[in-house]
Amino acid sequence: MRIPMVAGNWKMNKTVQEACALVNTLLPGLEAISGVERVLCPPATSLFAVSTMLTGSGIGLGAQNMHWEKSGAYTGELSPEMVRELCEYVIIGHSERRTLFGETDTQVNKKVHAALTAGIIPIVCVGETLEQYEAGKTAGVVVMQVREALQGLTIEQANHIVVAYEPVWAIGTGRASSGADANVVVKDMIRPTISAMYGEQTAQSIRVLYGGSVKADNAAEFFQQSDIDGALVGGASLKVEEFVGIAKSAVK
Repeated sequence: MRIPMVAGNWKMNKTVQEACALVNTLLPGLEAISGVERVLCPPATSLFAVSTMLTGSGIGLGAQNMHWEKSGAYTGELSPEMVRELCEYVIIGHSERRTLFGETDTQVNKKVHAALTAGIIPIVCVGETLEQYEAGKTAGVVVMQVREALQGLTIEQANHIVVAYEPVWAIGTGRASSGADANVVVKDMIRPTISAMYGEQTAQSIRVLYGGSVKADNAAEFFQQSDIDGALVGGASLKVEEFVGIAKSAVK
């Protein structure tokens, strides 16, 4: 049975002081929820402070990005070892990394390998743009992104990843996909691709989240679907009632 997960991607928001204040108000509500894996992904500057606050809470911590090299002349980057000191998770291949910073499928694949080698669980993001969606290219884009991201993994490694389907046209736009449509992508595109690479058992064991304008009032629509196992939440993760409400909706 796949354990639901709700992860909050804070993006480039909150100073260290503000992050600590947010965690302080989030903790009571999140700690009261069982049966759902809860993960916070604050900016890199706040990871240490937040990790201290989450100790013993049962709530996971994730980085928003990392480099694939262990060390070196990569100004501004975080190595897998740096991330592993504080985090259990790392978001890889988010659409904003792809579109704004030119991150390629090859780089995503390198980061996935590096994360798993370091003992970090990658939350691997895939999803089509509005132009691709309207042109009917969703299947081609999503299948290719999944295939390229997971290329070269062992079956054991593949079983440790989390996939997040985030249609780019729904991120931060207020225009969420319908639960049924998102489920079609996960059930008929993402899982079959993983099955072809690593077998049906692996395809059915991997958790696939939905992301894109998820809020407390529409989360249940996604979580009721057969193949959606939670959410990667953006803006709503910065609002206590919204994020706690989303996490509650994920309880089976």
